[in-house]
Amino acid sequence: MNGLKVYINPETANAFNGGRVFYSRREGGPYYRWRYEEGLGQWIFSRARPSEFAPKALCLANWKDVPTALQVRLDEHYME
Repeated sequence: MNGLKVYINPETANAFNGGRVFYSRREGGPYYRWRYEEGLGQWIFSRARPSEFAPKALCLANWKDVPTALQVRLDEHYME
């Protein structure tokens, strides 16, 4: 997953229905917002427009803090 970066927004870390939200971006591409959907039992994503959040407020997430199931979904999403 060359160039992939995973972010969190420390100001709104748990603001999305009480769950953790992560953002991803690869090599200058679009941002994606990831959240865990309890009803589906999986991580889902949506394209995040910079007008909907503050990209400058994001901080790089430590890969070991990214849930394993999300790591798998990211791998599927960003297949080489």
